[in-house]
Amino acid sequence: MATIHKYGQAHWEGDIKKGKGTITTESGALKDQPYGFNTRFEGKPGSNPEELIGAAHAACFSMALSLILGEAGFTPEGIDTKATVSLDKVDGGFAITAIKLDSAVKLPGIPEDKFDELIKKAKAGCPVSKVLNAEITLEYKLHN
Repeated sequence: MATIHKYGQAHWEGDIKKGKGTITTESGALKDQPYGFNTRFEGKPGSNPEELIGAAHAACFSMALSLILGEAGFTPEGIDTKATVSLDKVDGGFAITAIKLDSAVKLPGIPEDKFDELIKKAKAGCPVSKVLNAEITLEYKLHN
């Protein structure tokens, strides 16, 4: 398989507190979505880097889990994953220090010990998990 390249882009104008920007993705799923200090730190409407990382991580983990389950002969009826990204002030700046994955999986007929093994493999093998330099934790529920 050839290397896949995807892009997101951002435009910014002004200083950090009063400035504003827009985010656009290659697919067009996001087009000129607003972001800024107020959307990132003050809860105002618009996007921010942490929620985009969270959405990417949740999507990637869910796909990785589906792949790993499929390779083991199981097809999930549903995988719902939330990735909570923690942004903390550290050393005079900010850093993403942790990401908590919460996943609920509907998969009748799988033994719990097998599921435990496979979901942990998905967490470790997810490409987004591999690129992030943060503590990544996982909580999950299996619905048979």
